Amino acid sequence: MTVTDARRQGVVKFHAPELVVGHGSLAEAGFSAARLGARRPFVVTDPGIIEAGWADELLGHLRDAGLDPVLWHALTPNPKDHEVRAAFARYVESGADVVVGIGGGSAIDTVIDAAKGVAVLQGNGGDILDYAGVDRATRPIPPLVMIPSTSGTGADVSQFCIVTDTERSVKITIMGRALVPDISITDPRLLVTMPEDLNAATGLDALTHGIESYVSLAHNPLADVHALNAVGLVCRHLRSTMTHPRSEPARAKMAQASLEAGLAFTNAILGATHAMSHQVGGLLDAPHGVVNGVLLPHVIRYNARATPDRFVALAAQAGLPVFGMPGEEAAELLAEHVRRLADDVGVPRGLRSLGVTEEDVPGLAVTTLGDACLSTNPRLASAADVEALFRAAL
Repeated sequence: MTVTDARRQGVVKFHAPELVVGHGSLAEAGFSAARLGARRPFVVTDPGIIEAGWADELLGHLRDAGLDPVLWHALTPNPKDHEVRAAFARYVESGADVVVGIGGGSAIDTVIDAAKGVAVLQGNGGDILDYAGVDRATRPIPPLVMIPSTSGTGADVSQFCIVTDTERSVKITIMGRALVPDISITDPRLLVTMPEDLNAATGLDALTHGIESYVSLAHNPLADVHALNAVGLVCRHLRSTMTHPRSEPARAKMAQASLEAGLAFTNAILGATHAMSHQVGGLLDAPHGVVNGVLLPHVIRYNARATPDRFVALAAQAGLPVFGMPGEEAAELLAEHVRRLADDVGVPRGLRSLGVTEEDVPGLAVTTLGDACLSTNPRLASAADVEALFRAAL
């Protein structure tokens, strides 16, 4: 059944993992993995998480549960195809079973996407690039336990996996119900060790998830609730986590924002902002949330012509006085609000600051048209439309 058929028939499918949330919930990881049948869990992380001490704490909890974990951490921001292949080779060599990802990344969820990539290959074989698109991984994969350390990317609850094709310098989107983790553990303590720039980027990513999923062609009442809550939480608390990074209440609210935004977009999918951002990230290895922060105001204005009324609720949730206002006017206020928030958290105003040139635009537009996220954007977009959006954002 297609997205259009399902909406016409009033069918709603809501995908979500088991959620473990709260201060100190990392201690549940050993029990969670064991309950999924783990004996030798494969822990995927990155050097930053090891340096912060979270990997050691996790390994201790796994060992306390009688498990014999294997650690893999050879990852860089924006998980690369060759890194996923190398991680999978180590998974096979070590005789591992359940896959546990702990971390985030300076771009999109480096660790969690890499962990999902390992699981896809274990269950389906072939090469990770074979699975670009929707529901290409058709065979069962190993159980997944995901533990985010950032407050925005939402991969710990989503059916998405993003991997960089290094030969073509593009990001591929792998999407399917099988990629929704079995268990997601959100411990706000892990967010405190995020660098400031990563906090800003992932927070704007969560905001983009909320806005895009709410106006998506695949939106539904269950996802809408989470999308709106996420937008309100980010707009009220992201600045506080920048000015008071050790404030646990603000961190907890941003952890909730990330979680709810993830639940929204894995069920309603996304739109043009993400489709475009993936291409910039693939070309330049640029931070995903930062690119979103630059692009989002322009895409809001573009999409408001197709679904203006949806932007009234979003703007109101962001705290803007839009009662009784026409949708396109509310969308303009929201676009300006997003840009002010991006300014306040240190995101550049244009893509040129990130290295995008005028000469890059036609190629970026072409690859954007092939991104799965564009299929649920509320307004159709041609190559010329996408080029115009990129130029407006330069």
